[in-house]
Amino acid sequence: MSHTFNHTNPYTTTRAPVFARNVVATSHPLAAQAGLHILRQGGNAVDAAVAAAAAMTVCEPVSNGLGSDAFCIVWDGKKLHGLNASGRAPAAWTPAYFQGKYGDAPNPPKRGMDSVTVPGAVSAWVALNKKLGKLPFTEVLQPAIDLATRGYGVPPIVQQKWAAAVPELQGQPGFAQAFMPHGRAPEVGELFTFPAAAAALKKIANSRGVAFYGGEIAQAIEKFSAAHGGSIKASDFERYKPEWVDPIGMDYRGFRLHEIGPNGQGIAALMALGILDQFDLSAQKVDSVISQHVQIEAMKLAFADVYRYVADPSAMQVSAAQLLDKAYLKSRAKLIRMNKAQDFGPGNLAKGGTIYLTAADESGMMVSFIQSNYMGFGSGCVEPTFGISLQNRGHAFDMGEGINHGINQVAPNKRPFHTIIPAFLSRPKNSSPGLTAQDIEPVMSFGVMGANMQPQGHVQTLVRMLDYQQNPQAACDAPRWRFNAGLAINVEAAMNPATMQGLVERGHQVEVINDSYQDFGAGQFIWRAGDPAKEGYVAASDARRDGLAAGY
Repeated sequence: MSHTFNHTNPYTTTRAPVFARNVVATSHPLAAQAGLHILRQGGNAVDAAVAAAAAMTVCEPVSNGLGSDAFCIVWDGKKLHGLNASGRAPAAWTPAYFQGKYGDAPNPPKRGMDSVTVPGAVSAWVALNKKLGKLPFTEVLQPAIDLATRGYGVPPIVQQKWAAAVPELQGQPGFAQAFMPHGRAPEVGELFTFPAAAAALKKIANSRGVAFYGGEIAQAIEKFSAAHGGSIKASDFERYKPEWVDPIGMDYRGFRLHEIGPNGQGIAALMALGILDQFDLSAQKVDSVISQHVQIEAMKLAFADVYRYVADPSAMQVSAAQLLDKAYLKSRAKLIRMNKAQDFGPGNLAKGGTIYLTAADESGMMVSFIQSNYMGFGSGCVEPTFGISLQNRGHAFDMGEGINHGINQVAPNKRPFHTIIPAFLSRPKNSSPGLTAQDIEPVMSFGVMGANMQPQGHVQTLVRMLDYQQNPQAACDAPRWRFNAGLAINVEAAMNPATMQGLVERGHQVEVINDSYQDFGAGQFIWRAGDPAKEGYVAASDARRDGLAAGY
């Protein structure tokens, strides 16, 4: 690979890039080590990613759990595979169901059992293991079982989020039993064990997921749901299947960014890059007002369309190809004014709880994986026998027309609009037209978790790497902005004051936010430096979390 980085880092950081032939990067050190252990046991990058994902449900329960959803992009050494393991609505969910229980509320509830769609993360682990893994599923899940059984000391940033969630969620069924073992959130460094989750992981491992999708665990969730006002049933779990898909992509500066298509928001990053491709950002300094302003405006234009048109593909009125049409994006780029911030459309945003991880091995396999409970601990509901902490993705449905003309209206077996997005970067092997999935070279598996920050993080870090040659750790450490709605943006306190002032002068409503956990996301990056068996990879892990890039 001939892309040259500037290996100086102008940003305050406690981390350096990691260079290795086998790498796992996650937002929790023990999960990264779990994946690395599996690589040392003879597993491949898929095995490592599944091991790390399972460990993350134990180590970072504030963001994900056994009741999460997931998406994945895998380079198997020859081609890309996409996996959509986002959950579907229970069979009982109709607008009439919610109107009868909640009146004219615009969305399903934010917490409780009526916010829970069928969790897909476990199905992603099973599907990845069956299709692309090397080791037995039982061996891959063993590190997570050990962590749940023996416990671990809770790290600082996870503890911060844990304690912040307790006031809102302590009354939800099962929450206190699972996550308040001493009547409170654990303290920093305090041992946390999760024996119920260990029991679930053993049954999932031994049955290769059958216990979860229709078996004993699903039946326990049905019983738990019925006792607490929900309608989800074991039959909803048994009917559920993840979906292998072809990733969608956008060319930018000689590379191609790949994302999972709708019902996810990854298309927003692709659209923003298609708009930014009309501007010579490298003519401006990396942290200049103009560079940041143009990126913000491009992101706003992308979101304006995404919130209007993107939902479960079965309900969409336009296609992903139409939204990614280069002529259309060029016309959108012409709306940007260099000296003025504009309101291009409505925002409908919420903070989230998500983990992202990536793994790569010396054979060349690379995995980009994300799983989430959505809003922190998700629904707040935890089935007690098996410690299933359930997501609240159902809250993302709406009841009627809304800003997107009903395309995201709740319906049985439908997937809601989803925020979690893994990413992958490639470049063409040659300049021939009509390139296929086999005609690309892998470059980087990466992601930046955090609700609507995710496509914004993808764009900001890629621009830094591709337009300004910043290495992955520097691009990760750099101060970020986050578009909210209208003219409002948040920025990190580390942003240059002159840049902030320049954005204000252009009409951006700038607010400095100091929440390192969610507001500006957290990324993990593995860039292929050359032949994986020789030069290996360069990896980065975000200091905004407790994470680690570990390699050998």
